[in-house]
Amino acid sequence: MTSPLSGKPAVVLMDPCGPSMGFKPQAAERGLAVISVYTMPREHVQSRWPDHTTGDTVSIYAAEPDRIRAELAELGADIRAVVPASDVSVDQADTLAEEFGLPGNGARLAVARRDKSVMRETAARAGIRIPRYALVEDAADIPDAARAVGFPAFLKQTTGGSSHGVRLLSGPEDVEDLSTLHQTDHFGRPVQGWLVEQYVRGRELGVNFLSHNGEHHIVDIWEYRQPDDRDYAFPYWDWAQIPQDDPDWQTAVDYVRPVLDAFGVRLGPSHTEIKVSDGDAYLIELGARLPAYPMIDAWIAHSDLDPHGQTLACRLGEVPKIAAAPVRHHSFCGANAIRNDGPAGRLVEIRGLDKVEQLPGVDKLVVGPRPGDTVPTTGSIKTIPVRVSVSAPDHPTLVERLTAVREAVDIVLEPVR
Repeated sequence: MTSPLSGKPAVVLMDPCGPSMGFKPQAAERGLAVISVYTMPREHVQSRWPDHTTGDTVSIYAAEPDRIRAELAELGADIRAVVPASDVSVDQADTLAEEFGLPGNGARLAVARRDKSVMRETAARAGIRIPRYALVEDAADIPDAARAVGFPAFLKQTTGGSSHGVRLLSGPEDVEDLSTLHQTDHFGRPVQGWLVEQYVRGRELGVNFLSHNGEHHIVDIWEYRQPDDRDYAFPYWDWAQIPQDDPDWQTAVDYVRPVLDAFGVRLGPSHTEIKVSDGDAYLIELGARLPAYPMIDAWIAHSDLDPHGQTLACRLGEVPKIAAAPVRHHSFCGANAIRNDGPAGRLVEIRGLDKVEQLPGVDKLVVGPRPGDTVPTTGSIKTIPVRVSVSAPDHPTLVERLTAVREAVDIVLEPVR
């Protein structure tokens, strides 16, 4: 039986969920069928993103490369691009693109752009400054690895994301009981191993580039702001774009460009998280794909960058607009992550939301739990109770507005019995 897509131009989107669903209308406007491949467990995708198939011409649920190839072959479509729409499958996207002879970042270093242990090994070989680390495949070896790396240290899954399951190991007492370690990662997959790595004290920055033919064009840099100077495991408290005259701007740009070269990132967006400590930058994580909240929303609302459109253009072999002219930002953007840093509780109410909606510069208010819901201790981006996107004409005003939002909101919980 002939497939209805036989010979029709199409784009393959790898795990287009949440903000990355913006690729779908872009492809449809170009007359391209949308073949979405979901490599995460089907029940996980359906639970987290019930509307994930919206805009799909065909939805494929498959994790094994051979099965993905087989299902794509059965469709018989004229595949014009393979786009990594989520961190979970950036390696598979570039491997498929190379097999199909399509633009991408190549298969040779694809795993290094996905698996944090291979990422560390690749960076070390390239002479890139990274934290001390040890790879652990058996949880029983974590205490010895932590003592070898030194305290304080991070414990993180090698293939996770969004800080899910990350632990701060302040001292030996923090590795005495590891019975509550997460057994699945942010993407619903079994944990295969952990990194124990040096905790680098310093300023955490997210550096965003869009590359074309190996030329890396800076989009912007965001700071992951914290409430105080205490060590932390969860980086999301406030996000804020920083200005180009920030003292760490050029340090970040000059550090990340050779990182992208070392990892073979020549095409499309990248989001690189670094720490800057005493003037030196350290690689925390490289993401060879678009970032998620709150950056995509900010670019669409307050710049001339079309993140999905320009990414798709790169993957279709076209020259993106950023290659000819730098991105123009019309505002400084940021966001609040209003967390529950205490024990889990049942939500009584969230006070101040009506006031927040009236504050200047508030672009978007997202509230997760409803009264009566159990609100867990915030430990990943998906368990942040309240998120508020904010914009301002300059950086000082942005910081003031972020502070005003935070002062207005009060999450009232009662103990879970």
